Amino acid sequence: MNHPVPASTLAQRMRQTPYQAYSYSYPHKSAYRTLEQPMPLQPLWAGEDRSALFGYIHVPFCEMRCGFCNLFAMANPGDELVERYVSQVVRQMRVLTDVLGERRFARFALGGGTPTFLQPRQLETLLRTAEDILGIRLQDTPAGIEASPETATADKLAVCRSMGIDRVSLGIQSFSAPEMRALARPQQNDAVRSAIARIREAGFPTLNLDLIYGIAGQSIASLLASIDSALEFMPEELYLYPLYVRQHTGLGKLAQRRAAGSFDTIPLAPDGDSRLQLYIAARDHLRARGYVQVSMRMFRAPHAPDQAGPSYCCQNDGMVGFGTGARSYTRGLHYSTDYAVGRAGTMDIIKGYLAYEEGDFMEARHGFQLGLDEQRRRYVIQSLLTDPGLDLQAYAARFGSTCLEDLPDLRELDALGLAERSGAILRLNDLGYAYADTIGPWLASGRVQELMSNGGASC
Repeated sequence: MNHPVPASTLAQRMRQTPYQAYSYSYPHKSAYRTLEQPMPLQPLWAGEDRSALFGYIHVPFCEMRCGFCNLFAMANPGDELVERYVSQVVRQMRVLTDVLGERRFARFALGGGTPTFLQPRQLETLLRTAEDILGIRLQDTPAGIEASPETATADKLAVCRSMGIDRVSLGIQSFSAPEMRALARPQQNDAVRSAIARIREAGFPTLNLDLIYGIAGQSIASLLASIDSALEFMPEELYLYPLYVRQHTGLGKLAQRRAAGSFDTIPLAPDGDSRLQLYIAARDHLRARGYVQVSMRMFRAPHAPDQAGPSYCCQNDGMVGFGTGARSYTRGLHYSTDYAVGRAGTMDIIKGYLAYEEGDFMEARHGFQLGLDEQRRRYVIQSLLTDPGLDLQAYAARFGSTCLEDLPDLRELDALGLAERSGAILRLNDLGYAYADTIGPWLASGRVQELMSNGGASC
């Protein structure tokens, strides 16, 4: 994580870089700690609404480690380790089917790492177990998988599509060879184009392409050129990620060796963080081509299929994670195994997971307990940073209180011209979305900020 100097107000934070931390979930995993006592999962889930869950399988393996990556993943594990891991995830799913009791899954995903690093038969094993044991009807449930161009082979894609996966997310990052070298991510455009062709031939309804901005040497012109290259394939979704250079990553270690004095090596333009100018140019470029902005990062094409399937709301509904590094969310507890970025730490955690007995899967040992204040903050952050925004009436119905009284700091959004109100909906405007990575950290509680500053992934 990049942690700027603490500031008490949003206005003070906005004088720093707009890119302070990515608030994709609250609280961030770096705030998790070993629980004082293991918590049995069965009574924990018994008190939850299990009518629209999100099932997530984490595959912590890749064919290579990208220089910017701080995910819980390791490159090129041995075949035996991967086989043991798949078997252990199946074992965990069998145990948790009894722990969860009666339930329905509204969403499903395989993430990582790179799930398509697995062999076709291993992918089929995980998907079939999710269907047969957990009862996830993959043909009727929106389901996605993350892939890399090198591992998105025709046989793996065929298995995933036949089993019901309907969305593939492909990490492209850039179509510029110098920019890819700057990311320490060797990649050939021919491989990218071939992978996308295979995805289209396999018939997946939704293709998502990930691009990164803020790469060393990148200009507005080169970023827009990469976007245009991506748009040739008419992706249903496109994500734009700002580059963060974090400790323990390849780029972070390089910055440290160069005595940069900071793990954030993005050059600052005279009028601010260069990523902001890149973001604005890219956002406007996509909008001009009909893409609708869903969040600071996500853009959706007009030809994208409707979001079918049962309704899922990340503010309300639970997530059930399978595999080491996978997070699970209930109202009062978020839990997972520990995580690391470096290979040695990651391997130790994976080995610990492989040693689990059945009883170990029935308890949470590492996580974060959310009291009422943290639950409110989570609801606000998860709602505000994405379309359609924060529903103040829904908040009141859930918590029995008024949002602006519970979090009076939210009024600063209006004072700074970052949000707009339409009926009961409070949503970020264009300027607010541009500062989403400032607004998210600003809304974090003091406790979470302190834990994140003192925690984080190990080497």
